[in-house]
Amino acid sequence: MFGVIGTVLRRLFLTTYSPDPGWSSFLERAERQEHPLAQVTAAVLDEAESERIFGLPLARRGIQPVFLRIVNRSDKPLRLQITGIDPNYYTPLEAAALNHFSIVKRLSEFGLLGFMFYHFLLLILPSKLFTAYRANRRIDDYFRSRAFRLRPIEPQSEAGGFVFTQLDSGTKVFHVCLYAAEKTQGADAPLLDHQPAIDLVFSIPVPGIAVDYLKRNFSQILASQAIEDCDEKKLAERLQKLPAATTNRHGTRSGDPANLVVIGDFATLLSSFVSRWDETETISLKTCWKTVQAFLRGMEYRYSPVSPLFLLGRSQDVALQRIRHSINQRLHLRLWLTTLQFRGQAVWIGQISRDIGVRFTTKAWNLTTHRIDPEVDEARDYLVEDLLKAEHLKAVGYVEGVGECESSSPRHNLTGDPYFTDGKRVVLLLSASRTRPHFVSWG
Repeated sequence: MFGVIGTVLRRLFLTTYSPDPGWSSFLERAERQEHPLAQVTAAVLDEAESERIFGLPLARRGIQPVFLRIVNRSDKPLRLQITGIDPNYYTPLEAAALNHFSIVKRLSEFGLLGFMFYHFLLLILPSKLFTAYRANRRIDDYFRSRAFRLRPIEPQSEAGGFVFTQLDSGTKVFHVCLYAAEKTQGADAPLLDHQPAIDLVFSIPVPGIAVDYLKRNFSQILASQAIEDCDEKKLAERLQKLPAATTNRHGTRSGDPANLVVIGDFATLLSSFVSRWDETETISLKTCWKTVQAFLRGMEYRYSPVSPLFLLGRSQDVALQRIRHSINQRLHLRLWLTTLQFRGQAVWIGQISRDIGVRFTTKAWNLTTHRIDPEVDEARDYLVEDLLKAEHLKAVGYVEGVGECESSSPRHNLTGDPYFTDGKRVVLLLSASRTRPHFVSWG
């Protein structure tokens, strides 16, 4: 009883800040990568973890702490390129300021009650102002003390702390780039090499959303089928014999062209795409409601579900998307795992298109559908440029696919949208690490 009264009085008269700096259970799911020059450990906090450690709801401000510990095993100082974690990261004091206690906001919580008891508010205001000032100073100091400091990591030493990044759900993909510094004659400080000495890619699952591909067991998909490993010539022949277009559930009608082939294991696929593309949630009542809200308000919903299309007897195994400012304007791609392999790497067939609006249709249960850009080759070739920029492509080529059709005589997908194409599908050989492609064909 007295404890409850004490808590209420503290909330009325004081502004308190109570982080939990000793809590470190998140390290149980940290990922570690070894390199001859350094050992790097990384972990991404979910919403509940960041609130517990920092004592504030950072996720509401769109902030996600990423923990790093770097052990320098080399004989040279190393420096982290923090923009590889997130080019739009928050500085410690910036993240702290976004989470400061606001007296105006606190007093507004009293609403009409505040006007009725304004004499009482005048009584508590000095205490609230003073303790809020002190709490905000504590927040600044705490965020700075827990942050990863941007300074050289001396040889045979280690550095650790949090980088405050933009909020991501599903899988968080980032690069840990470390540059070696060397003292040169006449220089006041060590100079950095122009190329990173270490470039490690982390792909870390973050609890929070039900990603669609988690329902897929890729080993089970291939268990009853013969795997065919191909060389270049054989692969080109087999790819041209794969289905030309997606279908409806029963395979009775053709949909969007299967204009995409990706070569790489699943981990490489995620690390190549998810740093620039968003995963999709499974279709449920909750995600459908979120989609409806985003549709009606013209808002962004980064992980909105993608409707199923069918190929190889099943709906897509993986769906990814890139959204602009509205759910009605996005690129989305779907991928299906095949029984083909190229030099031991998995081969995926897929479909990519760009949504450019919404229209009425009687061919969908909700009487509306996204209208695709009829020039579907643009979305296909955009993906090539995007992955080239990300430096995750070893090679790019094209094979025959659905067949050519002109804009004067277009084909139509399952919801009646017209499309035209040169009929080819792009073949992308992925790289797990950054690289420059040794072969690029433009059709």
